[in-house]
Amino acid sequence: MKKIVLKYSLVFFAAMHLAAGCFGAERPNILMIAIDDINDWIGPLGGHPQAKTPELDRFCAGGAMVFKNAVCAAPICGPSRSAVLSGFLPSTTGVYGNGHNMIFSEIVKTHATLPEYFTQHGYYTLSNGKIFHKHGIDGKYTDFGHWAWDEHARARRGVNNRPDKAKLTAAGAGIINGISKPEYKGKAKLSWGPTQCGFEEMVDYKVAAWTEEVLQRDFEKPFFIASGIIKPHLPWYVPQQFFDLYDLESIQPPEVKEDDLDDILTPKGKKAFKPSGEYEWIKKHGLEKDATRAYLASISFADACVGKMLRALENSQYADNTIVVIWGDHGWHLGEKQRFLKNTTWNETAKTPFIVKIPGMKKPLVCDRTVSLIDIYPTLVSLCGLPEKELDGLDFSPLLKNPETAWDRPGITVTSAGTSVMGERWHYALQLDGTEELYDLQNDPMEWTNLINSPEYAAIAARMKKWVPETRAAGKFPNHKKPKNYVDADAAPGIKATRDLSRLK
Repeated sequence: MKKIVLKYSLVFFAAMHLAAGCFGAERPNILMIAIDDINDWIGPLGGHPQAKTPELDRFCAGGAMVFKNAVCAAPICGPSRSAVLSGFLPSTTGVYGNGHNMIFSEIVKTHATLPEYFTQHGYYTLSNGKIFHKHGIDGKYTDFGHWAWDEHARARRGVNNRPDKAKLTAAGAGIINGISKPEYKGKAKLSWGPTQCGFEEMVDYKVAAWTEEVLQRDFEKPFFIASGIIKPHLPWYVPQQFFDLYDLESIQPPEVKEDDLDDILTPKGKKAFKPSGEYEWIKKHGLEKDATRAYLASISFADACVGKMLRALENSQYADNTIVVIWGDHGWHLGEKQRFLKNTTWNETAKTPFIVKIPGMKKPLVCDRTVSLIDIYPTLVSLCGLPEKELDGLDFSPLLKNPETAWDRPGITVTSAGTSVMGERWHYALQLDGTEELYDLQNDPMEWTNLINSPEYAAIAARMKKWVPETRAAGKFPNHKKPKNYVDADAAPGIKATRDLSRLK
């Protein structure tokens, strides 16, 4: 989280109206784009000096608000998306891991998800790609929540999305740059390489093309379109043209401190964390530049797909009356804190890109306030003039009117092992075993110095600790199959293609 390249103008907001009904008698449409496993390595956030995201750069420069301190509700795919789409934190639903299906959560059984709520109130909802994550209502493992939408499509992964074996690097298979080296074999969950196919054959491109086609329809109702891009999620298999954007020799991997974890101790005085297997594998074989390049290539690929959708909206009849919401489900480590992957309470995975454009925005804008993806649901309800709904998130629409509006709540990120409390300057984390951390993001954005044992910061830590959820719902909802005592009518109303919305709050 380094530099911010956009600025905002308060003058612009003087003429803005964001109360319910501000768009006139016609309710605004919504285009929501989710990007999987993307950190702040995009131009509008400046997280990596070499990142090339021309489409997001262009979109934000043309008039959108970038939230530079947005956090996810959970730093792993399923729980993060469950939170965004249910409006409730993992500590409320009990959805802490990808093996937990939100549909079996007691509160989700009786409360409409975000698309269901909009369907209840006159919207036509459509989705394609990865929006939900493994939230099968009929025992299917990867149906991506088809039951919640009026219309659901799913672009399928083609065989040509596979990598060129001559250029493949795969830790688990013991292959580096296409060469099999059994002595390198390990358990690291990392693989990358250019695909056999071109851009237009990729599954994410097909999602973007579907979105483009949908935006050419004549809708009788306001629409809510949700399109999910899977990259830069592993494996980093994208067409060669995106690898070619980056010269391997000049790639700049993140700076890593080899003693970075030494000051994070359990209550018993032992080191709470150790380097991950992925980090050790990358370091052992000197692949820091290769991995960084592959991730950057995947981000540039995702950016191109997002750009196709945004341009389609701009060229459609709906350009002037559509809210655009772009979010990453969580961040990603590229060596920081001596790890790759995600699912930690540190800055690199708790923070995520979040961009909002509402009709009338014509200038690039930045908001410093710490908002959460959990706030998307109540904010869209407010912007579209729907009946207010009680949720864990807050309506941040006042920030769209004035980014300097007072905003006292930090961003809460909940994992299966702990909680992160993120403010504009201070970041506090508490693990279930009692391990605590406190970082000064203003002076230590890489979180190299844990201040928790410094007496002068005790009051700050205590103040932030109060935001840690006092209770945590039990996480026991199976994803792969229904529980033995499952009864359709009671466990989740209307188990079929869609739920019975009349029974949901």
